[in-house]
Amino acid sequence: MSWRRKSNGPDLLHGAAPPPLIHPDDIMPVPETPPGRMGRLRALLGRLRPPSLAARTSLLLICGLGVIQAGGLAIHALDRLDFDRRMLEEQYHTEVITLYRGIVETAMDHRDAELASLHMPPSFHAELTPGPEPDMIDGLMLSQHGERRMARMDSPWGGAPPEQAPGGGPAPPPGGAMEEGDDRHGGAPASRWRGHGGEGGGGGPPLPPNLRPQQVMVSPSNREGRQRAIAFLLPDEHRWLTIHYTLRRPSIFRSPTFPIAFILMTVTGDILILWGVRRLIAPVGTLAAAAEALGRDVNAPPMAEDGPQEVARAAMAFNTMARRIRRFLSDRTLMLTAIGHDLRTPITRLKLRAEFIEDEDMQHRFLADLDELEAMVSATLSFGRDAEQREPMHALNLTILLQTILDEAAETHPDLADGIGFSADPPDVTIHARPVALKRALNNLVINAIKYGGNVRVTLFPPEPGDRHDPDEMVTRLWIEDDGPGLPPEDLERMFDPFVRAEDSRNRETGGTGLGLSISRNIIWGLGGDIRLGNCIPHGLRVTVTLVC
Repeated sequence: MSWRRKSNGPDLLHGAAPPPLIHPDDIMPVPETPPGRMGRLRALLGRLRPPSLAARTSLLLICGLGVIQAGGLAIHALDRLDFDRRMLEEQYHTEVITLYRGIVETAMDHRDAELASLHMPPSFHAELTPGPEPDMIDGLMLSQHGERRMARMDSPWGGAPPEQAPGGGPAPPPGGAMEEGDDRHGGAPASRWRGHGGEGGGGGPPLPPNLRPQQVMVSPSNREGRQRAIAFLLPDEHRWLTIHYTLRRPSIFRSPTFPIAFILMTVTGDILILWGVRRLIAPVGTLAAAAEALGRDVNAPPMAEDGPQEVARAAMAFNTMARRIRRFLSDRTLMLTAIGHDLRTPITRLKLRAEFIEDEDMQHRFLADLDELEAMVSATLSFGRDAEQREPMHALNLTILLQTILDEAAETHPDLADGIGFSADPPDVTIHARPVALKRALNNLVINAIKYGGNVRVTLFPPEPGDRHDPDEMVTRLWIEDDGPGLPPEDLERMFDPFVRAEDSRNRETGGTGLGLSISRNIIWGLGGDIRLGNCIPHGLRVTVTLVC
């Protein structure tokens, strides 16, 4: 929902009075237009996009590698298919020539029996017929330029249809055997069958002249399926040897090593990408961890200034920033401590001079103001000491620490002891913290609840995963509640400022300097946790403390 100001009429340009201040009542909502198709697509892509930089970079590089691998696979597949097709053609050519020679070398009277006894490949079938099939065409043709050539088709003997006879059928075969080199009537030249390297690209063994066919007819390229046929006119009789066979489909996966090599290359490339991206993105995670450690402890150890040039420069800049922050905090703390220490002497002199005031009422009020000023100075000195404290981190049982604080508060306020304690049986929680500093922070919160609410209830929750990006980080929460008047919503965050007290909403007679919440928040922030204020229903104040386990 967006907002705009209500129109107040036309604007006055020169010499006009300044426009009035904008009042909240003058703000009216402007309904947002629903997102279009592109907006919904962007939102969907935003939800599908990986959250981390390493995942996004890895996904981009893996997709790029996939595109390159797909292009390389396509090029290799086309080349492999062409190679496999040529290999199959040579294989079928050899099988056909072997069958033809086996029949032609047999005596005419025994050819039928020899053909029936031959062990042909599964996809081959041969028979002796009086003529070729009607749709067959001559295996050789004359080009427009008069050059004799073997036209390519799906089979080694294929070609475009030659000139047909007036009756529409193929040109009739010659009446007798052809002379060597004669190509009349489109017949097969003798050089076609001399062996390898001939014009037809034959793959069979050399044939003597008396065994060469008079004519070769092949099936047309427009025949359905992968069925092919070739017919040889035998050299010593007018019968044809017709051989039918089925072409196998070329396959790029005929070799088992090809898919294995492809998968191995792809997996290896993906592993190298993931490893490389993790190495490149690791300094970013190190920098984030160092920044988080600096937020918990301003005296955290510096980053290592090594690695690539850009990483080393970033580490040097971060360490320089950390030193400046420490120097700034140290100078501020020293200034506050020096001012507080120097104020003690004049406060003491003023107290001595106040003893000579004859008006007792005036003397009492004067001394009360000096006591309040002295308390503020003492709190300032204590605040400075806490900032300069170098207490180490230790494993700490938070449940026992809270129980100790509540027992001490009940001993200090025996008349309120019934209202001081846990709201339920607390779980056993162990954290890493500075024991003395954390006890002081939690004790301030408990004492405030007793002072302003007259009671305190503490609720401790078991550890749970944190909201940060570290999946191994566990946090625990605790509530410190009272039954006091609470605070206005606009004062909930302001209460953490130094020397701020809610005089209008809290009991002024309880005193205080306004540094308790500031000290508690600084301590909890220094431990990597958080603290927030909120009102209870129907009344009372709740302090929510989050601590890292």
